Amino acid sequence: MRRFLLLIVLMISTLTCARREARPTDVILITIDTLRADALGFTGNTRVRTPFLDSLAARGTVFTKAHAHNVVTLPSHANILTGLYPWQHGIRDNAGFALKPETATLATILRTNGFATGAFVSAFPLDSRYGLDNGFDTYDDRYRAATNALDFAVQERPGSETLAAARTWWQSNSGRPRFLFVHLYEPHAPYHPPSPYREQYTDDPYLGEIAATDAMLAATLGDLLRDNPNALVIITADHGEARGDHGEQTHGLFAYESTLAVPLVVVDGERKPAKDERYVRHIDIAPTILARAGIEQPADWKGASLFAEGERGHTYFEALSASLNRGWAPLVGVIANGRKLIELPLPELYALPDEKTNRYQDDRRNVVALRNLLKADAPAPVATRGDVSSEQQANLLSLGYLAGTSTKTTFTVADDPKNLVTLDNELHKAIAAYQTGHLDHALALARKLVAQRPDMQIAQEMLAFFLGQSEKPDEAISLLQRQVSTGEASDAMRIRLGLMLSESGRAQEALEVLRPYASKDDPDLLNAYGIALADSGDARGAIGQFERVLSLDRENAKAYQNLGIVALRSGDAGRARQYLTQALTLNDRLPLALNTMGVVEAQAGNYDAAMTMWSKAVTLDGNQLDALYNLGLVAANRGRRDVAAKALRDYLDRAPEARFAAERAKARQVLGSVQ
Repeated sequence: MRRFLLLIVLMISTLTCARREARPTDVILITIDTLRADALGFTGNTRVRTPFLDSLAARGTVFTKAHAHNVVTLPSHANILTGLYPWQHGIRDNAGFALKPETATLATILRTNGFATGAFVSAFPLDSRYGLDNGFDTYDDRYRAATNALDFAVQERPGSETLAAARTWWQSNSGRPRFLFVHLYEPHAPYHPPSPYREQYTDDPYLGEIAATDAMLAATLGDLLRDNPNALVIITADHGEARGDHGEQTHGLFAYESTLAVPLVVVDGERKPAKDERYVRHIDIAPTILARAGIEQPADWKGASLFAEGERGHTYFEALSASLNRGWAPLVGVIANGRKLIELPLPELYALPDEKTNRYQDDRRNVVALRNLLKADAPAPVATRGDVSSEQQANLLSLGYLAGTSTKTTFTVADDPKNLVTLDNELHKAIAAYQTGHLDHALALARKLVAQRPDMQIAQEMLAFFLGQSEKPDEAISLLQRQVSTGEASDAMRIRLGLMLSESGRAQEALEVLRPYASKDDPDLLNAYGIALADSGDARGAIGQFERVLSLDRENAKAYQNLGIVALRSGDAGRARQYLTQALTLNDRLPLALNTMGVVEAQAGNYDAAMTMWSKAVTLDGNQLDALYNLGLVAANRGRRDVAAKALRDYLDRAPEARFAAERAKARQVLGSVQ
């Protein structure tokens, strides 16, 4: 009888264990960009309304002391999706780094274990070119892209679009375990919440963005969770936002709690609601998912499941953007036992949550202990970035990120970012002016920065970019040529020079500048080099470059666009139509492709279709001068006097006399006939 009872006990134990280690039906990971830990209702903020996220927190486990390891988007997401520290996976900033294809990610491990894997991201810093698509069956990064490296367009898409695409994928993969990763960008500066949140949060649009994000999640994620109540759901931020704390306005410069601390909620149907006040980390998220799925984590992962007993250990963190981009001192640090060490020329030690009293001089024991942890944990705290193309710079700048190049290796107190925060704010003021369409003000601020700090290369790069946007290409080219002649130009500046020379009709000079980079595998650079070849009359060479781009990225809409332009120039309208159709299928917001397709339609006698294409092109980009000119002339010829008059007036307002004298004369003549 005793033996029988023992067998029953063993069987029950085995069954209990099997149930606890059963794989979850589904895993949903949501990251909300630039979301402060204290900016949600469930974390104590009484000014913002986040009912949906609050309801998830009430059902799940809220980790009150969660930290990121980076304060910018790309490396922070790499930490989350690989379970590795930045010095392990190698991504240290938003540009110039990419994940190695052989790096195991959460997605590769889950896919190997039978999961469907889908990712849906909202902005350029998570573009697939940076390698985070590794392991995903679907990696949807169809944010709104710019036309080329000299254009400006905000490189993001609304969270509602991202979530709609994610929902479609989710529903199409029912019947098997699913891992869904969604990145939402809304709280990122500049803050422009949609109605009604714009009106409800006029005094604090940042919180309006967060309230809008909550509503978007409720509309999509709420339905998914009702249909899948046992899904494991994890919600966090990549980093926070300073909002004036310690003098910083946005993020990326410092690593105080306003930008390093993050909200973290885990909803697991097998666990009761709880609040966990242990220090936890982004690198603990991937181990949590694998543990819940009954999958062993890789040996080189330094994190542990958020639900494992005991403390998680120390937290390494870094903020290297200002060092890599501007030559300022690199910031690294560590958190352990409630103490936080920030290593800079002017070092800091805090007893969290207090970050007003620097205890560095008074608490040498903890300084030594934390420095030993930091030394052992981060064998390569300072990184060297790879190439940053001109287009990547433009894309990141449109989102408020600086991406310059610095080779400085020694630093003094003068290089400590605490002594340079005012300068940092001036840089961000220029960016904010640019983002909000105040180009003249942005240009004036950039000129002032260059006058104050002519040695700061990022200011020179910014000024050149703004000059190009302000229809001052000759001044921009002269500035870049001076930098090249003195040996101070980065590769990105040389590439920008080549692009601007090509745009200005100086194709041979452009080729001389760009040719040394033609062997690289950067699609943006190859597209730029191909454009210069085409402008110089080498159509075959240009086609070769664009086809090489497509061998690297079969969904590169700009390469198809450029092939269409070359085909049209060569008189092959049929092939041009094929290429342009492919480009616009991949991205229907390419003004240059729309303008060119308008020309194809006009040549075929489809004038109404042509005018539709040109109208859409100028709606997307008011500086598409060729589209305005074409629209005005064809509309006048077709008797559309109102359309013609507006297009021609806009053209004359925007087209510089020096570059378009003949076209302006024709536009004035036609405008006079339709008014």
